[in-house]
Amino acid sequence: MSLTKQVVIDQITVTENGTVLYREATRIMEDGNEISKAYHRTSLVPEQDLTGIPANVVAICNTAWTDIVKTAYRAMVEAQTRGA
Repeated sequence: MSLTKQVVIDQITVTENGTVLYREATRIMEDGNEISKAYHRTSLVPEQDLTGIPANVVAICNTAWTDIVKTAYRAMVEAQTRGA
């Protein structure tokens, strides 16, 4: 009997306002068969520090976070702050 642990990013989504959502699946395998799975979800907003974020997620962020998206996100945050 051999147990192994696999952690993979199985979903990446970009929302309308530029937020990048990704899900990590942690799979426990026994002799090649999955016996357990757990998920961890993370969200990233435009211009957020990407230190320690997986490279494939960083690539998506760098593509999605254009200057237009970053400017619109900043404006949205400022409008919410003024309205609070």
